[in-house]
Amino acid sequence: MRSPAIGMALMAGACSLAQAQAVDPQIERGRYVVAIAGCNDCHTPDFAMKNGQVDEARWLTGDTLGWRGPWGTTYAPNLRLYMQALDEEQWLRQARAVEARPPMPWFNLRRMSDGDLRAVYRYVRHLGPAGTAAPAYLPPGQTPPDPYVQFPAPPQ
Repeated sequence: MRSPAIGMALMAGACSLAQAQAVDPQIERGRYVVAIAGCNDCHTPDFAMKNGQVDEARWLTGDTLGWRGPWGTTYAPNLRLYMQALDEEQWLRQARAVEARPPMPWFNLRRMSDGDLRAVYRYVRHLGPAGTAAPAYLPPGQTPPDPYVQFPAPPQ
């Protein structure tokens, strides 16, 4: 027969373990915002081509797919490395001031609430640094290496 004290100690230990394993609701909110805002569509390699079936360990690590148009060629940066260089307040200021080149919908980022932006920051920081930096921007007139998407699409 177990003593009541041992049973209580086991229950307390189980509760502490469950609390330690609980995920911060802000991190879960950030995961949700990243998903519904389409951040992975460009910032996660192969995300759209694999119908979103990409391991979360690869999320937001940037991409080598270029987006070429009259503005030059842009690449979706590795947000997991980018966020490591910013604190939360710096991220809020950056998100409110950004005017990125296409196809980044920077105007939508500016429309996010402070709560959503903070949640995204905490989620990306929770993922931790991973991957390598995306290729650097190329000015107009320079042909990027494959693969790249051309805007407007070339005539057929």
